[in-house]
Amino acid sequence: MAYINLNADNFNAHMKEEGLVILDFWAPWCGPCKMFGPTFEAASEKHADIVFGKINTEDERDLAAHFNIRSIPTLIAIKDGIMVFNQAGAMMAAQFEQLIQGLRELDMDKVRADIASQQE
Repeated sequence: MAYINLNADNFNAHMKEEGLVILDFWAPWCGPCKMFGPTFEAASEKHADIVFGKINTEDERDLAAHFNIRSIPTLIAIKDGIMVFNQAGAMMAAQFEQLIQGLRELDMDKVRADIASQQE
């Protein structure tokens, strides 16, 4: 699956309770965003089982505010409905592939247990 341009109207429809969603918060005027865009798009073609969403922070200010985006580009990964990665800054293709592999291997039972212990 190629990436999806997400907005307030279609955002919830593309969030998954199970599986991996990677969000790219960007803006048209942002140089690093333009540099990272092709890397994100290539990964979206390569990893068809992952939802890749691009969110234009200029057009979708409410979504950017919801995720507390303070600089762009910012990548957010949500796995099984839980945010597991949030980092500003562009990545090289190899770094992004390493991130995707790490996200695939992430033990969500451990993540949920960690969250539960922090809430006690």
